[in-house]
Parts: sequence; structure tokens; C-alpha cells
Amino acid sequence: MSRKPSAQLPFAFDAKRSYARDDFVPGSANEEALALIEAWPEWPGRVCAVWGPHGSGKTHLAEIWRVRAQATSLSVQALSVETVADLAPGQAFVIDDADAVDGGAALFHLLNFVNQSEGFLLMTGAEAPQRWRTQVPDLHSRLTAVPGCALRAPDEALIARALLKLFGDRQLKLPEALIDYLVPRLRRSFADAERIVVLIDTLALQQKRNISVEIGAQALRLLEAERGGGSADNGEGLV
Repeated sequence: MSRKPSAQLPFAFDAKRSYARDDFVPGSANEEALALIEAWPEWPGRVCAVWGPHGSGKTHLAEIWRVRAQATSLSVQALSVETVADLAPGQAFVIDDADAVDGGAALFHLLNFVNQSEGFLLMTGAEAPQRWRTQVPDLHSRLTAVPGCALRAPDEALIARALLKLFGDRQLKLPEALIDYLVPRLRRSFADAERIVVLIDTLALQQKRNISVEIGAQALRLLEAERGGGSADNGEGLV
């Protein structure tokens, strides 16, 4: 390893995630959504959306756009008709997990407000906006018209690239076999890729050992334990 281990390293996993543009790993699963984000303000509409499964990079893309557009983040939990009425016109806004909004009245008013005031809004969700549940019939028609792009779960090649970058960012020396060992055993999620790197780094420092496949196996078991048990995906034969 390239660093001296700490004498007393706490076994903590709360490393702060980076949502910077330079830390986004592009690939076939996300290239269209990334192109949409970077095309702003030349968007096909005032309101756009990106959607995909957990761990596909929605939050990262939303943060890239928030910085790019100097947008205000709106909380789904705090969104209401009253909070929409207090927003400044002509501004940019972003709502992560917008498909979790309660009822739909506030979101209906927000879409109208953004369009009428010539602002911008980026929303993320697990599915395309036309599939979001709402109790407001007029909102469904608005959502059906929202353009956007789907994100797919990263494939193994993209996960491998993400792991190499994450280890490289920490200047960690790896055995050649480690990436090939981890990739088929990890869930296809950027969040899991980030987490396993933190776990491996922490374990190696604690044990004052070089990073190895054995430490990778320990980290996989810890990752599953954090979820409450179960074996890693395709994780047969963990050492």
C-alpha cells in the first residue's frame, strides 16, 4: 500500500461520497442521460427527467446538473403548494426521487410554475414520469409529456472501470486478480462499488496488510452484513 496505517483506525464506513463531474464514470448504461445533463440549457423542454434503478447514478447526475445550472434542491418531503408559491420565478430546481412525492398537488403546481416562469426543473425517479403514481389527473398528463432519459444498471465493464477509478483515487496498489474477483460478486451499483472500496481500504489499514483477494472477500461479507445478512450476488466460494 502507498500509505502508513494509522495506529488506531476506527472501523467507520461513512466516507463522504463525491458527486463531482470528474468522479462520474460514463458508459453505455448512462451516456444518454449524461448527454442530456450536459446539453442544458439546450433542453427539449423546461422540465426534464432521468430515471433508473437504485445505484444507477441518478443522484450523481442530479448533483452534476445542480452545480452546472446553479439550481436549488427541493426536498420531496418538504414540497407543498405553499413552498412552491414562495419560489423565485425563472430559476432552476432539482428534485431527487421525485416519484416519491406525496399526492401530487405540489408537484403539479411546481411544473406549471417552472413552465410559466421560464425556469428549469430536473427530476429523478425509479421509472419514467408517465409511470409515477399520482392522485391528480392533470399531473399525469403533465408527466407524460416530460422528456428525459433512462439509466440502466451499470454492466460489469462499467463497474470494473468505476472500481479502478475509486481505488486509483485513493492511490491504492491492487493485486491483478482483485477486480476480476470483485466484479461478478458485487451488485451492479455504483453505490456498492464505492462502498466496497472503502471497506477494503479500511480493512487493509486495520490489519496492516497489503490489499488482497482475501481482504476483498472479507469486505464483501461485511457489505452483505450491513444489509442485514444474505450472501453476495454470485458470491459462491468467498474465501
